[in-house]
Amino acid sequence: MVEKFVTSTSGLAAFAAYFGAAVVLLVLFTKIYEKVTPYKEFDLIAGGNTAAACSFCGALLGFAIPLASVIAHSAGLIDMVIWGVIALAVQVLTFFVVRLIFPRIVADIPAGRTAQGIFLGALSLLVGILNAACMVD
Repeated sequence: MVEKFVTSTSGLAAFAAYFGAAVVLLVLFTKIYEKVTPYKEFDLIAGGNTAAACSFCGALLGFAIPLASVIAHSAGLIDMVIWGVIALAVQVLTFFVVRLIFPRIVADIPAGRTAQGIFLGALSLLVGILNAACMVD
């Protein structure tokens, strides 16, 4: 029984390292994303702004999906962190591209225009899915 427990938990250290690194990257992404957007997502969401919630959740998922793919396919922890930073950069770049194409989106989301928030969130998710698929050996 003890041997089975030891065998079953032998990967616990690797799990903790990857999970910890992923949480750090997620916090870093959140801080950077909130700095590059001209509005404060958390304040808007706390105020009930659905557009901000949709766009921010899409960005978070658009980052988390390639990060999960990298965790599953990386050659090691450093490899995972490097590709996680690349996923972060792609997701931030997505916001800037959308802002160039739709400059009013930075006013529309704080104004609570849900369609624009859903659009930005969906586009962020779409880019994240493609990003994850491209991160292969």
